[in-house]
Amino acid sequence: MQDINKIGFLFDLDGVLIDSEKGYSQIWRRVNEEYPTGVDNLEMVIKGCTLDKILADYYPDSIIAEKVTKRLYELEGKMKYEFKDGAKELLLQLRDRKIPAVLVTSSNDKKMKHLYEEIPEMPDLFDFIITANQISRSKPDPEGYLLGAKKIGSNPVNCIVFEDSLQGVRAGENAGALVVGVAGTLSEEILRPHSDVVVNTLENIDIDCLIKKLPKK
Repeated sequence: MQDINKIGFLFDLDGVLIDSEKGYSQIWRRVNEEYPTGVDNLEMVIKGCTLDKILADYYPDSIIAEKVTKRLYELEGKMKYEFKDGAKELLLQLRDRKIPAVLVTSSNDKKMKHLYEEIPEMPDLFDFIITANQISRSKPDPEGYLLGAKKIGSNPVNCIVFEDSLQGVRAGENAGALVVGVAGTLSEEILRPHSDVVVNTLENIDIDCLIKKLPKK
């Protein structure tokens, strides 16, 4: 019998819990038009990456990077955030059952402040929140998920990661966790090679079924 106290559910934010991926794609498409990188579909290439990594990889000039950051924050500040279908309900189920939930996001603290203004109850739904400000390596590096597991005293192999980006599912895979790919941002076909389970929505997620997929002690 799996020890429930060692199990953790680790969640990405954008495209998994909140319906923001389309908005962010539009923002980065616009930024790429105003400050061209020469990279087609930049908005898709950077999904799951921290802002620091995006700037380092595509805007190495510090003056341009400062302008890009300012423009990004201007556009982000106008965004509206809402839970995706089934997300809040799943988090409430985990809380009621006292199963630890950790948010592991590539978003920085400035973006999260705006998110909390839009969805005030968000912080109370997690045992811990890991943001880009707490990690040094961007997904697909597993650092964020390893830290999330450590925060709840769990081994990553006893954790279930929910992700929607290729960088994200690879990060969960690299952490050694059970990976649930959430299709929508990307197709099921792209996510499946790096996911143990692929779903189209968080509605009607069977918590016990996922727990049974974890390694037996």
